[in-house]
Amino acid sequence: MNARMVTMLAVSALVFGGVFGFKWFGNRMMNQYFDSAPVAPVTVSTAEALADTWALSLTAVGTVQAVKGTDVTTEASGIVDSIQFESGDSVEAGTLLVTLDRSTDLADLAALEAQAELSRQELDRAASLFERSAVSRSELDRRAAEARAFEANVDAQRARIAQKVIRAPFAGELGIREVNLGQHISPGTPIVSLQSLDPIYVNFKMPQQMLAQVRTGLTVKISLETFPDRELIGEITAVDPSVEMSTRNFEAQATLANADHVLRPGMFAQVEVDLGTTEPVIVVPQTALSFNPYGDSVWVITDADGDAFAAERRLVEIGRRRGDLVQIASGLTVGERIATSGLLKLRNGSTVNINNEVQPSAESAPKPPNS
Repeated sequence: MNARMVTMLAVSALVFGGVFGFKWFGNRMMNQYFDSAPVAPVTVSTAEALADTWALSLTAVGTVQAVKGTDVTTEASGIVDSIQFESGDSVEAGTLLVTLDRSTDLADLAALEAQAELSRQELDRAASLFERSAVSRSELDRRAAEARAFEANVDAQRARIAQKVIRAPFAGELGIREVNLGQHISPGTPIVSLQSLDPIYVNFKMPQQMLAQVRTGLTVKISLETFPDRELIGEITAVDPSVEMSTRNFEAQATLANADHVLRPGMFAQVEVDLGTTEPVIVVPQTALSFNPYGDSVWVITDADGDAFAAERRLVEIGRRRGDLVQIASGLTVGERIATSGLLKLRNGSTVNINNEVQPSAESAPKPPNS
């Protein structure tokens, strides 16, 4: 029994050993085949690192603000008697907008004017009697004070009546009406928004490190997501002399012409401040860049044997962006050829075929196709 068991174990070991050995040998031969098999070249498009001259500029996010803008309201309470405008009207300064009911106030004014007239007549009689020494100086002074008091009451009542006639404080464009005929409104109740749209402000903030570079008179370019094909030009007209303690930012203000009312208060705007100087740069299309946690890189295309080309990954330091182009601060020299498409298929040493029949966009100021 022991000899038979040993024989069976030996046979089993030979069988399984042969199976595993055959499997190992097959895997090894297969790996050798794939390792020695030629790798198919990767087809890429290429571009050269180019020398360019860029104007030095700073970018920021801004908010459009009206030079003059307010919610028209009233100082007096009362019932809306008439509305003299339509929502969205353009008005001049002093244009009548709304009147409140003034019937009681006008009646009170008539009574006060009558009292004032009587006090003037009494003052005139007292003055005549004083000249004949029929009344004392104190009596004349009392009559004069009463006359002035009644005149002041008349002026105050006229001012109260004027408060119930609401006019546009400046020229601009009206918003949507917020009151109705017969409505009782209190002091401070909004009647309609009024905004002066031409010219207009764009306010933006920048870090304190830029304070020495930003000054009044610099040109700014304003772009809007709402109108991507429009670029508006303005000028910095004010720089806040203080820096916010919480953010260490300072605020600047640009003024722009806005004749067609493209800019509206509250809009978000991209601001580019032209610093008035230029610098030489090396630029590549942004499609040539691979962004990774350990650093940004490009694939440099070098000559290999014969007509073949090879790809080599190279870490670079990027700078500013302009349209489809990115500045390379270090890592590339002018004229070096880089891959602009097919980057995900590349490995160090990969053989590549170059096909530049179709190229990614590489414009410093790209525009929509229909612009």
